[in-house]
Amino acid sequence: MENRDRADDDVHVDASPRSAPRTVLGSSSEAALPSRADEVAPRVVPAPSFFRGMRAAFVFLTRVPVGGFPYARTDWRWATAHFPLVGLVLGGVLGAVYVLLHPLGALASAALTLGLSLLATGAFHEDGLADTSDALGGAYDREKVLHILKDSRVGSFGAIALCFSFVSRAALLSALPPSLETIGAVAFVGSLARAVPLWQMLRSPYATEQGSKSRDVVRAGRLQAAVGSGYPLALAAALASTGAVSWLRLLAAALSCFVIGALTEWRYRKRVGGITGDFLGTTEQLCEIAVLAALAWRR
Repeated sequence: MENRDRADDDVHVDASPRSAPRTVLGSSSEAALPSRADEVAPRVVPAPSFFRGMRAAFVFLTRVPVGGFPYARTDWRWATAHFPLVGLVLGGVLGAVYVLLHPLGALASAALTLGLSLLATGAFHEDGLADTSDALGGAYDREKVLHILKDSRVGSFGAIALCFSFVSRAALLSALPPSLETIGAVAFVGSLARAVPLWQMLRSPYATEQGSKSRDVVRAGRLQAAVGSGYPLALAAALASTGAVSWLRLLAAALSCFVIGALTEWRYRKRVGGITGDFLGTTEQLCEIAVLAALAWRR
């Protein structure tokens, strides 16, 4: 007992400010329990940018509240590779909605399905189509084109283009039967239409000053474009192997998108020397119409 008391005394006698605080059984709670500041928080290891880019792609293209902020610059760069994945998922959901609402009538179901698409994306691509139509249709020189692109108002060219896009897609979608195969086909439409702009981003310079997020997105390289192209290719293989869609229709859809991508890129370069986000949205809309036409074409 004397040795234990002496040991306790030795512990408490050393009160030098340079000495580290010691804790013994029976001492005060401040000495026995570590403070919250001394607790080591568990380290959160961020996911690789490839997978973070999937989440960022949904943030960039849709109004779906997936969270995940803040995103690094590499996350935004990889988001581009997953734009066709966003189109695949969104298209699959829209295809299911079209099939479920088909008892209302083919055209009514198609119109309501497209309305849901506008809500999910915030009319992201449609806005680009309207701005591009106003700019390229109402201006002759580069500076005027870029000025109109920044104008939030919709002119006559833009309004006509929006009506053309909505009516065309609704009519073509209504020509598809209400089946499981149609769900996969509509998913293919959304995926392929969002893959074509990736190659325009890769091949053409950006014509305007971009915001920080857009700047990182349009800097996607060949790897991102290749990964993005893999989504519609894989889906096309699945649709063809199961007999849901014939290879001939899929090939026609791919060729039509190739032609649209080449012609629109040539036009963008000629008018302003490169691409803009609005131009890319226009390409996506035209490709959607082309792919739907290939799938709805009656033999």
